Amino acid sequence: MENPTAAAVAGPVTIIHHTTAFLSKALSSPELRNHLLALLHGGGRTHFAAGRRLIKPYGLALEAVEKATAATNLAVQSSSLAVAEKLLLSCPTTTPFSSFLLSLIYSLVNQPVKAAAAVLCLFRLSPSAARSKIAPDLFQELFLVHLLPALRWFEDRRSAILSGTTAEEPPAMKVLSEMSGVQAKELKVLEGIYEDVLNENCRVFADYLIDEVLSSGGGGDGSTAVGRPPPPVVLRISKAEELGAEFGRYNPIQKEGSREESAASSSEFCSPFGGSSTSSTPISHSHHPSPQATSSSPAKTESPAPSISDSDDLTSTSSNTSTSSSSSSSSSISAEKGKRVALLQPLTDPLPRSEQIRSSSSGAHNQTLMADFDSLLLSNKHSPPPKDFVCPITSNIFADPVTLETGQTYERKAIQEWLDRGNSSCPITRQNLTSTLLPKTNYVLKRLIASWLERNPVSSPSVETPPRRKRSAVESPNSVIAAAAAVDGSVAELRHAINNLCMSEILDESETAVLTIERFWQEVKRSKNLGFDVQSMLARPAVVSGFVEILFNSVDPTVLKATVFLLSELGSRDKSVVQTLTRVDSDVDCILALFKKGLLEAVVLIYYLLTPSSSPGDLVEMDMVEALVAVLRRKESDMLKMCMKPRTAAVLLLGQIMGTGEEGAVEAIVKGDVVAAIVGSLESESAEERVSAVGILLKCMKEDGTCRNTIADKAELAPVLESFVGGGDGEKFEIICFLSELVKLNRTTFNEQVLHIIKDEGTFSTMHTFLNYLQIAPVDQSPVLAGLLLQLDLLAEPRKMSMYREDAIDTFISCLKNSEFPAAQVAAAKTIVALPGRFNASGKSLTRAFLLKRAGVEKSYRSLTQTDQHTGLLYGETEEIEERAAEVWDMKMASALVSHEFGAIFEVLAEGMKSRNSELQSACFVSASWLVHMLDILPDTGIRGAARVCLLKRFVAIFKSAKDSEDKVLALLALKSFLNDPEGLQDLNNYMKDIKKGLRELRKSCSLAFEVLKVLSEGRDNSAELWNHKELVQVDCCENGEVLSIAYFKDKIISGHSDGTMKVWTGRGSVLHLVQELREHTKGVSSLVVPQSGDKLYSGSLDRTARVWSIVGDTLHCMQVHDMKDHVHNLVVANSISCFIPAGAGIKVHSWSGKSKLLNSGRYVKCLSLVQGKLYCGCHDSSIQEIDLATETVSFIQSGYRKLIGKVSPVYALEVRDGLVYSAVSPLDGAAVKIWSASNHGQVGALATTQEVRTMAVSSELIYLGSKGGTIEIWDRKKHIRVETIQACTNSKVISMAVDGNEEILVAGTSDGWIQAWGLS
Repeated sequence: MENPTAAAVAGPVTIIHHTTAFLSKALSSPELRNHLLALLHGGGRTHFAAGRRLIKPYGLALEAVEKATAATNLAVQSSSLAVAEKLLLSCPTTTPFSSFLLSLIYSLVNQPVKAAAAVLCLFRLSPSAARSKIAPDLFQELFLVHLLPALRWFEDRRSAILSGTTAEEPPAMKVLSEMSGVQAKELKVLEGIYEDVLNENCRVFADYLIDEVLSSGGGGDGSTAVGRPPPPVVLRISKAEELGAEFGRYNPIQKEGSREESAASSSEFCSPFGGSSTSSTPISHSHHPSPQATSSSPAKTESPAPSISDSDDLTSTSSNTSTSSSSSSSSSISAEKGKRVALLQPLTDPLPRSEQIRSSSSGAHNQTLMADFDSLLLSNKHSPPPKDFVCPITSNIFADPVTLETGQTYERKAIQEWLDRGNSSCPITRQNLTSTLLPKTNYVLKRLIASWLERNPVSSPSVETPPRRKRSAVESPNSVIAAAAAVDGSVAELRHAINNLCMSEILDESETAVLTIERFWQEVKRSKNLGFDVQSMLARPAVVSGFVEILFNSVDPTVLKATVFLLSELGSRDKSVVQTLTRVDSDVDCILALFKKGLLEAVVLIYYLLTPSSSPGDLVEMDMVEALVAVLRRKESDMLKMCMKPRTAAVLLLGQIMGTGEEGAVEAIVKGDVVAAIVGSLESESAEERVSAVGILLKCMKEDGTCRNTIADKAELAPVLESFVGGGDGEKFEIICFLSELVKLNRTTFNEQVLHIIKDEGTFSTMHTFLNYLQIAPVDQSPVLAGLLLQLDLLAEPRKMSMYREDAIDTFISCLKNSEFPAAQVAAAKTIVALPGRFNASGKSLTRAFLLKRAGVEKSYRSLTQTDQHTGLLYGETEEIEERAAEVWDMKMASALVSHEFGAIFEVLAEGMKSRNSELQSACFVSASWLVHMLDILPDTGIRGAARVCLLKRFVAIFKSAKDSEDKVLALLALKSFLNDPEGLQDLNNYMKDIKKGLRELRKSCSLAFEVLKVLSEGRDNSAELWNHKELVQVDCCENGEVLSIAYFKDKIISGHSDGTMKVWTGRGSVLHLVQELREHTKGVSSLVVPQSGDKLYSGSLDRTARVWSIVGDTLHCMQVHDMKDHVHNLVVANSISCFIPAGAGIKVHSWSGKSKLLNSGRYVKCLSLVQGKLYCGCHDSSIQEIDLATETVSFIQSGYRKLIGKVSPVYALEVRDGLVYSAVSPLDGAAVKIWSASNHGQVGALATTQEVRTMAVSSELIYLGSKGGTIEIWDRKKHIRVETIQACTNSKVISMAVDGNEEILVAGTSDGWIQAWGLS
């Protein structure tokens, strides 16, 4: 055996060359230099400035070196370096830090020999750090080749541990986490020994290079003879033998931990030449160079082999030398071939430098493997797998080999686990990796392994081989091709193509091979002579791997399509091909990436690869919806003809993805305009494709109903109905849901056309088939099926008896009763809601909205139908015909439901309305409202009585307690149906107290409430029962004088008093709480006004001022004060002006800018009202004028008059509302309150009260009259009748009143200082 140590000694020139390159990098990069200094001094800190405090000479020397590197003056640089050298040489001990500084100094002063010696001194002083962190490149170039015996010794010891399994242990370990604690401990000891060996040999060889090589040929070319031979490589034998006897396996990947080995123990070393020595070395972490790494080292000279005392070491060395020789031969052949051809180029951009190094290492390694494989092809004997085929971590044959930048190859899952544990170095060499991202699969090695496995189907017991398909007795691909050539002469061309695909490194040759194979396959298919031998030959793992490598590297669309075509054809016929492709995740990822980039034919291959093993959730994570939509958008004529249509594969995959509820899939389909293409799949010969298309279209209609018209227009339903007959329960239910959604169109006539198609299409009777399935269908599927069956039955004129109708309605009733299946209850109720057949363009039921529209509330109906674009002609039908058809269908459906068993449906709906399940309660409520409302339209057959008994109480309860006003309206619509029945009217009168409050709340927004009120009050003298007022609270404020004014402002009650006080009140329960008391005005607050905008409060006072207030929280804040220059009586405000009654005659109009003018100066005005720019004045002479503020014209509503005897009666109060003017005067002429039209000034009514009215308030329904005697009369605005009289707490006159915004509370103030409130009871 040759001695690599003696032969590979580098000369002085080589040493100086490498050390100079190392120092040049350090000097040119301050960051690298500081990083190295920090590692040498600070224990691995990344920034030198963060390190520990330096010894003073070191600090001065470092400062001098830095100054010299930055200096441009040679004299300054020279003097600085001289000082630094003296400082470092004066130190009593030499450290790695000082050695590195000296190497920099010698390099700057052009003394390369001294610089090289100082660098090599690092390997003597700190070998572990030098080879792993400081100068790993120097270690590889100058040291690594000399450590071959140690490396081989370590490899053999590790292999011995790995192969030494016991009977109880499994033959191979795939997962690192399965390693026992004992094994981990044993391997840690071996690793420590190996590190000690490397450290000691680094020290010894560094001394040798410094003392012998550099000193003998300093400055020469390296030809000077060396004084003594290189030192022997030392091995630690004592513990290694102990390990060989005790340990059985080795795994280099272990968690970092403390080693249980004494650092002070002496070690015995053995030279490969027979010498021995002792050394005591602390254990340190170091990288482990592998034997493979040494085979590609710079040293090429060979010499006699060393003699190693340990026989195991000798065997290992011999074996590795043989391998090296084979690799050398292979490398020369590959180099010869490389001169003529180019390597395969990757698809992506040129690799970065680190990736180029990695690829280069992988390529060299693969050339060695190729040579080994060529020698293996010459033998037919079953042999153990070559070491290069076995992962050093798992001891298994590679399934997915990856070659790192260090040249080492590992199983992908094993090395990934190593990196996931936080490691960033190669497990064998311990070199730091520039990137923890793993490279792509080593396909050359993978192909070699696949071919070797074909020739060696029985592997050794200790090696786990990938699963493989049983093959016929075929010795080699050549024998298969030769057998085929006897039948067809073109097989020779195919054989050559397969060889090129598997073995050629020229991309063009491999691509041509693919096209040749594809052409041959097409010819055999056309001749219908596709033999098993050809198929099995192409399905071999080596050939499949060749196809995959083409997918990774080719950019030719034709070649890529042909490759995908062949793999799809093979995968559809041979499951082993799918297993080969799915064994490596990166292969599937590559195919997916090509598919997403536009290789749409790959969808067929993806279907075969993913469908058997991947869950729908996995398919969603692959994010290929857009690519699948692109397949559907492509014309079939533009795609290859494959074993499965690409569109079929796309529909099947898309169906699985959408089954998971993937968000965004429906949007992609609708925007991609492929709904029509999916509808075409309903006619497919494949039942699986039809069902998948049904599922996709169903999802689309539910999430985006705008596509429903397209589907209904283009769908052929006969194949779908055939799929129903032969499908399972899940498929049948999906088809039923699809058909049910299909008849939710926004045109009744079109719905009926689709129902006729469903009823008449198909080989079998659709209704009979549905009925049979209804009798055995699961409970949760029954309601939808029953709804569809009932609609089909009503297409014909309803008959007295129909088994389809009876069974369908019985199904609804039984499902609603079955509380053990709440989902079926909700489904039944929702199905009934949809039966009226009114839908918007999105397929949403309009039943509830249409009922609200019937009750006079159209907002909800308009919002649901505003997206409907087609409101005119559709399919030749006018809108009127559509509405008439909808009404006829509505009546037919309601009649069928209510007539079944004399209204049995009402009983179950009433129970559903009591449910705590909000969905069930709401659906039952809408269904019951619809059916009861339809009783008003249908002929009376006595069913209304059954509905009243079951539902009247429930509707009253909802009307009374519902918080949603629309729910109240629906309940009221149903209650109105009972008013046409004398018994129903009597029952409603019993609930009058419960419903009158709700009627008052709805009277503003719903015209139906007025109709009900009218019916309930028919034949009565008054409506007192509807307008009862209950006293809420009374407060004594007599210390502040009269309550001159009262107003509601943002849910607060504001009162103005005669002493100038303003008070803010809030009502809680039956108590008025005083929140704030203000004394901004000095005299009585005569007016409180809230303008129509409602954002401010204005107060007018007898102190000649008006103030503007805002409310913050519960308190008022004065914003502005206006000097009105006169007493302010009866202030009214509009926009930028205010009007008030001064102390004298006329009316003052005051602008907030300060200007004012006097109007109507000939009259003494008593009261004012301002509405829409018109000022209404009630005067002391009983006249009423209307003044247009824009033109200042005055017109009379009532002329005044003078009495010869006695006082003239003034107009005490004036209110304007809804175009009517209400005036209060003396009752002497028989009518204290007169009502005038604001438009023509004619009198339209009067209130015959005998009270002396002093103040008045008008709401939308009532008129409140406050009298001089302390009583308040309440009158009905519509009927002009008194409905109630209430009495203030004292007999003092009522001088101010206000009604809250909801018109539920009345507040009044009296002349003796009391504030009192009443509420509608």
